Amino acid sequence: MEKKVIFSIPDYKYLQEEILLLGDFEGGEIEVKIFPDGERYQRILTPVNGRDVVLIGGTISDSDTLEIYDLAYALIKYGARSIRIIFPYFGYSTMERAVKTGEVVTAKSRAVMFSSLPRTSLGNHFIFFDLHSEGIPHYFEGQALISHVYCKPIVVKAARELADDGFVMACTDAGRAKWVESLANEMGVNAAFVFKRRISGEETEVTSISADVAGKDVVIYDDMVRTGGSLINAAKAYKAAGAKKIYTITTHGLFNNDALNRIQSSGVIEKVVSTDTHPNSIALKSDFLQVKSIAALIVAQL
Repeated sequence: MEKKVIFSIPDYKYLQEEILLLGDFEGGEIEVKIFPDGERYQRILTPVNGRDVVLIGGTISDSDTLEIYDLAYALIKYGARSIRIIFPYFGYSTMERAVKTGEVVTAKSRAVMFSSLPRTSLGNHFIFFDLHSEGIPHYFEGQALISHVYCKPIVVKAARELADDGFVMACTDAGRAKWVESLANEMGVNAAFVFKRRISGEETEVTSISADVAGKDVVIYDDMVRTGGSLINAAKAYKAAGAKKIYTITTHGLFNNDALNRIQSSGVIEKVVSTDTHPNSIALKSDFLQVKSIAALIVAQL
């Protein structure tokens, strides 16, 4: 049986390389150029007719999203027997539902777009990791095959490496309490979360904490860190409540607007651990940030 062919968009070349080191796969090659008018040229150099194909790419921008779609479409049209599209990071979670009349639910429209891909003979399989909005898979239509992979093994291992025995597993708000409670139960530790009051559209205030953290290490899990504002506020609240050392683990480290420096400069968090689902976590070089690969979790899905 022929090896599966692993392709990636350029921004996720690092994950393609990690996966190729872990499994008996063939690396797919793509030629990419940008014309003077900004139009993208792509050419698939590795034959795919009758083969099982994997495409890795996160929707980190609208441009990357279209790049994934265009490549997937071409791979199918050139005869792929099956296709697995790996979304290490699937964005658009901010607009996964309409709150005001007329709002565009981008998460839905992007899901419909990917659902429109021609179907391979063995179906089209979409694989996600720690989705910020768990309802997104239900936006995909037709005969799409969906897998939602949780990065719990990475989070649990990192938490045990970071903190002293008897630590508290915590989150930034009550909205993630169930997920953090699940992690805490897995490790046999207590869980905690903060209660917040919204002051304005962009500002919140911590009002209380759900558990006793005095004298204990606290590991804050947040599935996605963008600007770090909520994380810093929660960490300050845990510190004020007597927490010993505070660490942070995130699946999707976007770290927008110099967030990592802001988190470090806050003085309340000892270290941040992130997976490599987003290229930003790879681009940042800092002793304050430890990056864990999801390559083994991807291989397990192949």
